[in-house]
Amino acid sequence: MDLQLRHLRALVAVVDAGTFTDAATALNTSQAAVSRSVAACEQALGVRLLQRTTRHVSVTATGAQVLAGARRVLDEVAHLHRIAERTRTELRVGYAWAALGKHTRRLQRSWAGVRPGIPLVFVQTNSITAGLSEGAADVAVIRKPLDDPRFATARIGAESRCAAVSTENPLARRRTLRLGDLSRYTVAIDARTGTTTPDLWSPGPPPAAVRPTHGVDEWLTLIAANQAVGVTSEATANQNPRPGVAYRMLRRTPPIPVWLAWWRDDPPAELDDLVRLSREAYGAPPEDAL
Repeated sequence: MDLQLRHLRALVAVVDAGTFTDAATALNTSQAAVSRSVAACEQALGVRLLQRTTRHVSVTATGAQVLAGARRVLDEVAHLHRIAERTRTELRVGYAWAALGKHTRRLQRSWAGVRPGIPLVFVQTNSITAGLSEGAADVAVIRKPLDDPRFATARIGAESRCAAVSTENPLARRRTLRLGDLSRYTVAIDARTGTTTPDLWSPGPPPAAVRPTHGVDEWLTLIAANQAVGVTSEATANQNPRPGVAYRMLRRTPPIPVWLAWWRDDPPAELDDLVRLSREAYGAPPEDAL
């Protein structure tokens, strides 16, 4: 059996996500398909790459070496796609949960005035790099620090936090909330692409329980069913209205920084204009950068 890119993608996804189930969610496929791809990868190479138990997946010594090579191969493939797509007449901006929230339309209008021949297109990709590493985006909106030397970042602004609760929850009757108001509920958290962790409640009492989620749609569905509450950026509230979900501003919580990220060795030609106009949309000073 020949080794295929989908086999390498499955291997990397399982290691990054920690489980076959989460890897399937990240790849938008079934757990069975991920298992078959990893098994096919091992069969093609003739070695065991992962140690599997009912609760844990770990990389073998050989698997660690293959994993490093798989990442390099996938990066090179993504780079080839970027080269081939340079002929496109649009600039793609990726995001995981929300673009720039209420600032998105302002940025699109100002962009059209500066770069009328190059549409600014926002694309959603539920990954840590919001489509950069997958080749789906030229630039990405990031709300978590991106500690990856392959990418460069520039801070463009900050956003307030808000709570998301079911319209059936008594908290929905209030205009504003505090983190402590949410502590007695199950809190839905997307540890991979979300902006909330249990540490946000420190030094106060942590949430009564945490429900892991995988992306904004699953997160909203749980909250609308009154099975959990959530904390997110104001941009999520602006761009993801959902029947049954009420967004309420949170008092006394730290703001969420917002960055643009791009491939360090391959920045788009229009990057300077995009960073400048994005900062203007947020009202951030020109020097507000990482």
